[in-house]
Amino acid sequence: MSEPYDDVARDVVARLTALGRTVAVAESLTGGLVTSALVSVPGASAVVRGGVVAYMTDVKTSALGVDPDLLARVGAVDPDVAAAMASGVAERLEADYGVATTGVAGPDPQDGHPVGEVWIALHESGAGTVADALRVDPAAGRTGIRVAATAAVLTLLRDALPPGSA
Repeated sequence: MSEPYDDVARDVVARLTALGRTVAVAESLTGGLVTSALVSVPGASAVVRGGVVAYMTDVKTSALGVDPDLLARVGAVDPDVAAAMASGVAERLEADYGVATTGVAGPDPQDGHPVGEVWIALHESGAGTVADALRVDPAAGRTGIRVAATAAVLTLLRDALPPGSA
């Protein structure tokens, strides 16, 4: 069965391969979907350094180096947390790019954040980190929210890569 992000994942792997660059993935609400999408592409082993599923808040600190004071102040659903996750995974796994997802897939709100609030981030070594908001209709359900976040973060990465690189 094809997922809505399959073509984007193939394009990302092809572009990274052509560039000789690598990516690492930090995931919270997507729980491994982003990494799975990338490694399902033949040849991904040349460009995917690895992925970290930091589902619980304390793992964001221990595995990714997210500042515990930041997490205590804003919680896990925040653009600065997503950015710290992306830069942390790129640094720790020695990748050229790091991408991250965090948010609320439901069924209940979390720390004052509504179901469907998602933050994605992209870190490029030497260029910095950007975070972007994604609002997914809660009616999409947990799976739909996770799939939308996966597609969005892969698209963010694809769009950051030079277009002629594949």
